[in-house]
Amino acid sequence: MTFVNPYVLWLLLAVPALGAWSWWRRAQVGGLQYSDVGPAQGAPMSWTVRWRWLPAALRMGALALGVLALARPQTQATTKTKTAEGIDIMLVLDASSSMQAEDFRPTRFEAARQAAEDFVGGRVSDRVGLVVFAAKAYTQVPLTLDYSFLRRMLEEVGIGAVEDGTAVGTALATAVNRLKDSEAESKVAILLTDGRNNRGQIDPRTASEVASAMDVRVYAIGVGSAEETAPRREPVPGERQGGTAGVDAEMLRAVSSSTGGQYFSATNRGALERIYAEIDTMETAPVDERVYTDRTEQYPWFLGGALGLVVVEVALSTTLFRRFP
Repeated sequence: MTFVNPYVLWLLLAVPALGAWSWWRRAQVGGLQYSDVGPAQGAPMSWTVRWRWLPAALRMGALALGVLALARPQTQATTKTKTAEGIDIMLVLDASSSMQAEDFRPTRFEAARQAAEDFVGGRVSDRVGLVVFAAKAYTQVPLTLDYSFLRRMLEEVGIGAVEDGTAVGTALATAVNRLKDSEAESKVAILLTDGRNNRGQIDPRTASEVASAMDVRVYAIGVGSAEETAPRREPVPGERQGGTAGVDAEMLRAVSSSTGGQYFSATNRGALERIYAEIDTMETAPVDERVYTDRTEQYPWFLGGALGLVVVEVALSTTLFRRFP
């Protein structure tokens, strides 16, 4: 409860002072005078005499309630609403055999998948989808607000589901196709790969031109180094033997910059997590917070109580507690 006029509450200090002054004045003013009151002193005291202070107490209570009413007490209920115009994000995850390299713990793929899950967990009102690619690209999850479902589907992604290879252009085009009908103010594709485009019919730069035309911003993450890496211990069926050519940083940088995005290089798991965290801060929709306060005046209750006490005090003072003179 709050008070509109809290300074009025200082008047409450005058209530006990006024009560003390009234008691003192009443003690000084005598009633009827008798020549001998001795016989009356031994008479039993009635309850009206014992409670003769009650009308004065009711009067002081009415005065205190009146002061509280003048201070205008109010109760308030506050409601906060948060709205955000979400953005649409497609995660594009490389699931080629080279992602099994163990320079990231436990592997590049597992580190990338965990970082993507953490990124999804930080979204509030954004639709997020998932495209997985190797030699071919497919949509694992269309744009959705069901983040728990998206994380479950991320856990089901595995290497070897499709023919091995790295179709970066096809994967990017698939993500852009999922975003083309979006009405979100911001559309983003986060492309993560550790290789070079060596499969598919679409060149990554061509896909980036389409993305730019569709107002899709591309953030590219190169995992590992641009140098050739050694093959894994247990090759995936259908995997081509030998090392992988490494990250095509020049191509990824060109793809991201042409769409207004940015290229990031991740050489360890910590760097990968920091990159996703940075993208998270760069692609955060503004939140509009509105506060609604409903105030209810409570002074009628105090004023009504004061009037009630006055009525009771007058009734008692003129009947049971009436004094002569």
